[in-house]
Amino acid sequence: MNAESSFRVKLFSLLSLFWFVISVCRGDDTITANKSLSGDETIISANGSFELGFFKPGNSSNYYIGIWYKNIPVKTIIWVANRNNPVSDKYSSSLKISSDGNLALVSGESESLIWSTNLNFNTSNTSVVSVLLDDGNLVLRDAENSNSSLISPIWQSFDYPTDTFMPNGKLGLNKKSKWMRNLTSWTNSEDPSTGLFTIQRDPNASQFIMLWNQTQLYWTSGLWIPDQRIFSLIPELRFLKTQLYSFDYIDNENESYITYWINNPSFITRLVMDVSGQLNQLTWMENIQQWVLFWSQPGQQCEVYSYCGAFGYCNQTSLPYCHCLDGFEPKLSTEWNLKDYSGGCARKTRLSCANHVNDSSGDKFLMSPGKVLPEHPEFVLTSSLQECESTCLRNCSCSAYAYDTDGCFVWSGELLNMKQLSDSDSGGKTLYIRMAASDIPKNSGNRKVVIGCLMGLLTGLAVLLILGFIINWRQKRRLIKAAKTIKTSLTRFGYRDLQLSTKNFSQKLGGGGFGSVFKGTLPDLTDIAVKKLECVSVAHGEKQFRTEVSAIGNIQHVNLVRLRGFCSEGTKRLLVYEYMPNGSLNTHLFQKENSRILSWKVRYQIAIGIARGLTYLHEKCRDCIIHCDIKPENILLDSEFCAKVADFGLAKLVGREFSRVLTTIRGTRGYLAPEWISGMAITSKADVYSYGMLLFELVSGRRNASSGKTEFFPTWAMNKLIEGDDVLSIIDPVLEGEVEIDKVNRVCKLACWCIQDEEDHRPTMGQIVQILEGFLDVDMPPIPRSLQVFVGNEESIMFFSEFSSDQPSTEETSYASAISSVTNGTSSYASATSRT
Repeated sequence: MNAESSFRVKLFSLLSLFWFVISVCRGDDTITANKSLSGDETIISANGSFELGFFKPGNSSNYYIGIWYKNIPVKTIIWVANRNNPVSDKYSSSLKISSDGNLALVSGESESLIWSTNLNFNTSNTSVVSVLLDDGNLVLRDAENSNSSLISPIWQSFDYPTDTFMPNGKLGLNKKSKWMRNLTSWTNSEDPSTGLFTIQRDPNASQFIMLWNQTQLYWTSGLWIPDQRIFSLIPELRFLKTQLYSFDYIDNENESYITYWINNPSFITRLVMDVSGQLNQLTWMENIQQWVLFWSQPGQQCEVYSYCGAFGYCNQTSLPYCHCLDGFEPKLSTEWNLKDYSGGCARKTRLSCANHVNDSSGDKFLMSPGKVLPEHPEFVLTSSLQECESTCLRNCSCSAYAYDTDGCFVWSGELLNMKQLSDSDSGGKTLYIRMAASDIPKNSGNRKVVIGCLMGLLTGLAVLLILGFIINWRQKRRLIKAAKTIKTSLTRFGYRDLQLSTKNFSQKLGGGGFGSVFKGTLPDLTDIAVKKLECVSVAHGEKQFRTEVSAIGNIQHVNLVRLRGFCSEGTKRLLVYEYMPNGSLNTHLFQKENSRILSWKVRYQIAIGIARGLTYLHEKCRDCIIHCDIKPENILLDSEFCAKVADFGLAKLVGREFSRVLTTIRGTRGYLAPEWISGMAITSKADVYSYGMLLFELVSGRRNASSGKTEFFPTWAMNKLIEGDDVLSIIDPVLEGEVEIDKVNRVCKLACWCIQDEEDHRPTMGQIVQILEGFLDVDMPPIPRSLQVFVGNEESIMFFSEFSSDQPSTEETSYASAISSVTNGTSSYASATSRT
């Protein structure tokens, strides 16, 4: 052998040895044929973001192979390999490249196969490695191309997601193989096995659906609209393409899927099919070290099908949301405590199935009012409530019945998908639940009557003895008691009590179309604001008034003025609110000579505060509450200039089962959305329009159509933005240019999006909060057609003055005529809404 041949042999041997060393000692992100994982061993992605290894969820005794965020202190699992096949000992189990080239999890001395990538290779000698990538994707690749990102992997975990949809992944359908990439929830927080709730691409349409138990549809995204790049029932997607992340929907002959990606590498987000049955988008907030909910569908927990299981019902107004019917208890209490309510509830006492109503040992029925009735009722032809009850009682499998004007309905077996409504909700039905007689509450009415009579007699004697003393100090005592309870609960005041606290209504704070507001002071020196309602008809009965007051009184939010109490004595109706020392926003914007000048920073925080308050009303309450009269006069400022939405005199409650409500015109001219004038049913987007008008006034420091001005300010401001003119000309002159230009642009763009003619083009209040907080970005909006009507139109500009009414005025008719020129155009608002 010559020297050259000898050199080549040595070089080849050296390279072979080098490759072997690289294969064995490969970085921490790779599993090779010579390197497996067992026990506490893990691999970490090259950038240190993700880690793969064995984990044990919560207090479970089972181990799983999973991927989690490496640098987030709250252990967050994004993928599980063996979710339905756990192992009990991580030290006797290993994740390895098997002899057939698959990535496999084996357990025990016999290396029983627990999980595998289950690929069919043409040869058993295929050399593969498994690499954990920087985006959390675990891939299987040919060893010789393991570092190439240009070559498609043999297998990847992103094709088999569990409950989490990660950036750069795909969710949808492979049309050729019919393989569905979907998300399925964990069973509970300590069990990653396949749960009941799934989101997937609809096999028959270009939309995504959520299923309970792979059978019952309970949510849909609506069809994809290519030209708008949104799903029809998720219009907020229009605002989710931001500087932080973007998404796209691909639909071709091979695939149909949605994907999204991160534009800002410091932004950490994920989409999770939660154990609650909701799809949640969560964002990691480093400053508070928590995952924060960014977006969720369905919006209400009780919209999830059969969330509380058999014989359980969902109550949106209480936590936890799930409860058992009277006479029932959680079937699996451990799972129930882990928020896995799928097991539902079980009877405390077995039924006897005695079929005689008068049999004291037989089954009885317990009335359960205010229910959204269970699924799958059976109609029975009967003529009375008693006959309906007897029909159910004669059938041992009958669990419940309901009877109303629609007839008799009975249910056999388990009761599913029940919801509890409050007393003030319309649509609630009374359900009669079959129970063992021993579980029916005993009637103790006679005993209560006797005790009540004795107590009444003793109380009467005591009153006669100390009547004179009571008359002198009763009023003061009531006020002291009210002062103690007013901070924690809604208090009922007497009219004379409020006369005393307000010094006979002598210190007037302000007034409007529905009454005047006076300052008062309770005995503990707590300041209050008392609104004395005017024009209250006797027909507006006490029960109705108290129901409405109760609905508003239960609302508590830092950006909503708190209702502390009320008075209802005949036609005397008064509302008691917390006192706001800095008055209303309009005095600071339009009467600067008598008040403090609001800095730009304060104005921006006021805009966010109002948006947060309205978001709570629209999205977080049991019923959607449309305020209907958003304007500077109804925004109050506390001692720290925190904005609080006030005056719910025109508010409209809309049940979650309805998307819009038809009502007479209400609100203040200059802030009314076009749909009011066109006579259409309204949604919460009417408040969004009013909020947009308010934003313009917050920026300019003057009315949108001030006296003596020939140009409508929103139109003028938007022209300035579009033309790229000096933005400082838009802002309030008293600020002397001390503003944040980018935020001024953001607010003006947002304001014009809010006052778009078509309500579907306006953002929700929740999206507005995210835009103002910098989570979402906004593009330059078009100038609404209705704004263009006001250019040089003095008659229309007259409409913009302070007025509140439930009936349209002559000036409103003028405004309606102006709007007609918009709605009768080729792209009419009414036509667009009708098509929607």
